[in-house]
Amino acid sequence: MNDTAVSETSTGANPEIKGSGRATGFVRVLRRTPFTAAFVVAMLVVGVATGSLWAAAADQPWYHEVATGLPAFAEGRWWSVFTALFFVDHPWVYLTLMPLVIGGLGWAEWQFGSLRTAGLFLGGHIVGVVGAAALLAAASQSGSHWIDRLSTVYDVGPSCGALTALVFAIATLPSPWRLRARIGIFLWTTISVFYLGNIHDLEHAIAMAVALTVSGLMPAFRRPAGRPSTREWRFLAFVGVIAIGAIQVLDLIVPYNGPLGQNQPIASFIDVAIDVVVIALIANGLRGGHKVAWVFGLVLGIYNLVTAVLAVLAVPLMLKFELIDTPFDIIGLALAPSVLWAAMLVILLVARGAFRVPLRRSRRTLSAGRLTREELIARLERFGGGTISWMTTWNLNRRISTTSAGAIAYQAHSGVAIMLGDPIVAAGAESSTLKDFASVTQHAGLIPCAFSVSAAVAEARPEGWRSVIVAEDTIVDLPGLQFKGKVWGAVRTAINRAARENIEFRMVTLADEPWSTLAQVRAISEQWSGDKGLPEMRFTLGTVDEALDPRVRVGIAVDTDGSLHGITSWLPVYGVPDPDTGEPRVAGWTLDLMRRRDGGFGPVMEFLIASSAQHFSEQGYEFVSLSGAPLVRPENAEAGPIDQVLTGVGELIEPLYGFKSLHRFKQKFNPRHESLHLIFRDEGDLPRIGIALTRAYLPDASLRDLLSSATTKPNTQGKAA
Repeated sequence: MNDTAVSETSTGANPEIKGSGRATGFVRVLRRTPFTAAFVVAMLVVGVATGSLWAAAADQPWYHEVATGLPAFAEGRWWSVFTALFFVDHPWVYLTLMPLVIGGLGWAEWQFGSLRTAGLFLGGHIVGVVGAAALLAAASQSGSHWIDRLSTVYDVGPSCGALTALVFAIATLPSPWRLRARIGIFLWTTISVFYLGNIHDLEHAIAMAVALTVSGLMPAFRRPAGRPSTREWRFLAFVGVIAIGAIQVLDLIVPYNGPLGQNQPIASFIDVAIDVVVIALIANGLRGGHKVAWVFGLVLGIYNLVTAVLAVLAVPLMLKFELIDTPFDIIGLALAPSVLWAAMLVILLVARGAFRVPLRRSRRTLSAGRLTREELIARLERFGGGTISWMTTWNLNRRISTTSAGAIAYQAHSGVAIMLGDPIVAAGAESSTLKDFASVTQHAGLIPCAFSVSAAVAEARPEGWRSVIVAEDTIVDLPGLQFKGKVWGAVRTAINRAARENIEFRMVTLADEPWSTLAQVRAISEQWSGDKGLPEMRFTLGTVDEALDPRVRVGIAVDTDGSLHGITSWLPVYGVPDPDTGEPRVAGWTLDLMRRRDGGFGPVMEFLIASSAQHFSEQGYEFVSLSGAPLVRPENAEAGPIDQVLTGVGELIEPLYGFKSLHRFKQKFNPRHESLHLIFRDEGDLPRIGIALTRAYLPDASLRDLLSSATTKPNTQGKAA
């Protein structure tokens, strides 16, 4: 194809239209969340009217009349349950409270509607405030200094109601985000009440406990229980160590007077830094399932339990020598961490199978039989494959067998195992194969995903996994192919012009061609890649080395002088074997390499692709795939969570490789479209997957190359190849 610029429709939107779109979105949000908006406005109006928006309400003479707490109830001010909703005790609290109110209430209202959210909000507020007062009243004779202190304290604010609404909204999340969010809420409120021990911490803990219990029992939110997966065990261990670490840091640097006693920290910066580093290393190791982190976790857990037992046994001696005033001065502070460490040890021992990943990367291999290239080809011939399945035979891929006697090819980058294309298995075995792949990769400490799989395989993904369209496969059906009609005008023009200029098409096996032809092919390819500023892309894009495979067909355009003007390579697409003879059967061909000579025959790509399709049609094949341009999604596809990651990667390399213009070029051949998908566990894996895909496509690019390409000025002279 010549170097004339591809005409583009301006993508710049009218600023007024953009502004109108934002305004429309804001109005839509307000219509869905009127209760949240009204309550936030009411809080701000009350803050302005009373001056509490800029001055501490707790210092005002009227504060006790609107605040709640055990003293307010004892004096008969029950209305304070409702008046306290609209105040905060200090202006800076607005900064921390408003995100909870807007996020918790707004999310719940979006999910449940205004009336239900109002009920959750008021119910959670009353349960938290009244429940805390009732608990303090019941424990008033316990002799606890903490109970005595909270029994005289007042409180204001809507945080209990907002927290309750948030907990119920969390119940609508899919797995595993639901469990993660619940654990986060539980740890936050539990650590706060035991180690900080303010009145609002106690109210939050009561409201949270009731909300988690009720939301878990309601049929609408009930989920089938099952044994945690390998990933969930690792997550529980990770969160557990982080929680214990947070408690230890609190002990070292934060003075508090809570239900566990008083704490006056005397730790140095070095003590805190060492604890933080050790905890971070162990937690990160447990998150990745590393065996050495599991061993260190066991040792630390046992050490802390033994220390706690010795501390309890030493209480009589401490009392005798007047080192402490009461047993609670030491027992309370030692008991909570030891309980957490005991729970941590139970998790580590029960889930020991989830922590077997070797520390050395060279030993992190999948526990599945390795296949040679020839063995994989044999299984491809036996079961058939998709339009990109031949790419699994390329040298950068690792190949393993499946329990169904099939095969999988993958690449490992940045801690991610990327399965390439559909698994090569018998029909119906896709689901079990994907589950097996997920299991063995996770046990090797890798994040599993599959790239460019068909819609059928995406539907067979493991339960809870996500799927998003990442490309369109462009397929031309060959039976009865004729370049007639207006839609084939550009193709006919290219064929007719080639005939006038004596450009000949030949379908060859490149490995059998003379040295002079191969030298021209390499020269054209090196000139093309040299203009890009980055190394040749790999993964789903082959090079001349892959085109030299004897099973690959190569279409070339040659003039009367023997000069090459362009080349295309075609990969075999195996279907199921012939039902009569059982012989392997090539059903179609997939376009891979596209290269043209600068200054050569202009519409050479249109000529080569059309001539190749015509050749394969005459040979009796069913279709040719022009393949899907990497990182290009169909315009009408529903937006998915990975869009931003793929868009970022695509924008990084679009100025150099022109995938979008290439995709538009293929529409000249009037193909039908089939979606190609990325399937992955959940959105938490997307950042790593984005990095891994970049490394898969550019395995030889340095960080400097990538940074340089990110600042490259976009090429407005878009080329089709």
